[in-house]
Amino acid sequence: MLEFLLPAFVASLILTGIHAYLGVHVVERGVIFVDLALAQIAALGATVAIVAGMDPHGRGAYWISLGFTFLGAAIFALARSRRGHIPQEAFIGIAYAVASAGAILLMSKATGETEHLKDMLVGNILAVSWAEVKKTAILYGAVGIFHYIFRKKFLAISMNHAKAEQAGLNVRFWDFLFYASFGFVVTSSVAIAGVLLVFCYLIVPSVGAMLFADRIGARLAIGWTMGTLVSALGVYLSAQIDLPTGATIVVTFGGVLIIMFLVHLLLHHGREARQLEGAAAAQREI
Repeated sequence: MLEFLLPAFVASLILTGIHAYLGVHVVERGVIFVDLALAQIAALGATVAIVAGMDPHGRGAYWISLGFTFLGAAIFALARSRRGHIPQEAFIGIAYAVASAGAILLMSKATGETEHLKDMLVGNILAVSWAEVKKTAILYGAVGIFHYIFRKKFLAISMNHAKAEQAGLNVRFWDFLFYASFGFVVTSSVAIAGVLLVFCYLIVPSVGAMLFADRIGARLAIGWTMGTLVSALGVYLSAQIDLPTGATIVVTFGGVLIIMFLVHLLLHHGREARQLEGAAAAQREI
């Protein structure tokens, strides 16, 4: 069983590594559903390839999917404006809805549409091969190096967009580079894990980390740890109970996040109680 589950677990670790980092940017930017939208746009591109008779896991389908994702990246970069009275999240939501509807319409003309739609949503991470794992690791490593080199610019825009713009940074250009690199990650991730699991790997570790840490380094450490543990538990449970792996990991992420939130509440209330007791004791001394 270990030999069967190992490629899926390693693939989930790779997804955790890059998505937990990108999730920090996404949460700080307040564009929570950008990953979901880009993932659905990538899935729409893959659907176009399937309807055209291409292999859904072939190079042609990948490049079509990537082209659709780059188009989405350009739209999201242009939609962000300091003077814009329409929130960027509105454009992201519209893009997600239109891409989802477009995929459903196209799939209605394809054979086996139910299976294709299911694969787009929850993927089939258990079917990942070592060759795919290696290729994904190299691609994500290159994206990680790119983000490390230009981390100051990306963090400046994510943490304080207005200040970065005032400092003379070409925000739209760097936004496009951010979303384009995001597109490389999402296009590969959706093919392996599906839309829902990709969204969970991006958002849930970052949100869980924000419950306990404010600094970027601490958030990344907590997010990577959470993603690793949830991946291992989700893959194990799916094999033991004979459930779809992607959906099992998604539900496991939700369950672990609830537990983390309850622990956060206990710690927060305990800290508040100690502070009140300390203040009362100080008043009695006075």
